[in-house]
Amino acid sequence: MNFTPISLSQAYIVEPSVYADDRGYFYRYFCKEEFRQIGHHGEWVQLNHSFTAVPGTIRGMHYQLAPHKEIKLVRCIAGGVFDVIVDVRKGSPTFLQWFGTELSAANRKMLYIPEGFAHGFQALTDNCELIYHHSAYYVKGSEGGIRFDDPMPNINWPLAAVNVSDRDRQHPILTIEFKGI
Repeated sequence: MNFTPISLSQAYIVEPSVYADDRGYFYRYFCKEEFRQIGHHGEWVQLNHSFTAVPGTIRGMHYQLAPHKEIKLVRCIAGGVFDVIVDVRKGSPTFLQWFGTELSAANRKMLYIPEGFAHGFQALTDNCELIYHHSAYYVKGSEGGIRFDDPMPNINWPLAAVNVSDRDRQHPILTIEFKGI
């Protein structure tokens, strides 16, 4: 497994080692021992699966507040998405900076997202499916979000936004008073 640090500290692109032959392929996408090399010692306590039918659909940008902050490992198993994280950690040198990358069934890349990041994605193809591993349980009432079109992080989505939920459209626009979580 290869862990490539990205521009936002403690976040990684994770690429599995693929073993292929004339029958197909095999790869491991999680190994506790291998993830220890990036400082991951926790457990995955919740796994979620999402399906998004239409290209341009945006889901996000979501995060959990303390004491329910979570680490996520996101993997695309069908289609392709532009996966995005925004650093909302109080005092972080990369505060409100964003990073985006394509995750797809074809490229097999995953995104390791540390605590204190908002996360979302835009479907690039029809019929996208994502698997999310979470280090903390979802707790209603401890959720936060950033609008997908907020001018402060100024995310450059590759497609025109369609099918954004009412909930995601109602996240507040950040102001200079926002100091992070």
